[in-house]
Amino acid sequence: MFLEIRTYRLRPGTIDEFVRVMREEAMPLLARFGIRVVAAGASLVREDGHEEAYLIRAFPSLAVRDRQEAAFYGSDAWRDGPREAILSRIESYHTVVLETADQSVEVLRPRRP
Repeated sequence: MFLEIRTYRLRPGTIDEFVRVMREEAMPLLARFGIRVVAAGASLVREDGHEEAYLIRAFPSLAVRDRQEAAFYGSDAWRDGPREAILSRIESYHTVVLETADQSVEVLRPRRP
């Protein structure tokens, strides 16, 4: 299993709407393209006072990741959908991809009350 961990440094005052759009619009769209979202949301701490968020996705291989991301980001559904609402709130982002055991995905899922 390959985990992609993406962190976003957001423009001031945009965290609530960014997380809302991510959860209500982008995540269902990612699922339509077969992309498995493990977790997403706002960081619990602020680095240097900046609002930050994260997205963790799981892929069975790097080749599948490449294909699914190309299909998703090249789609009209993304471009005409939540793209602008997401990108306009991002100051910068960083992506790390690592290989891990399948069980790690379940461990990283957020706890539900």
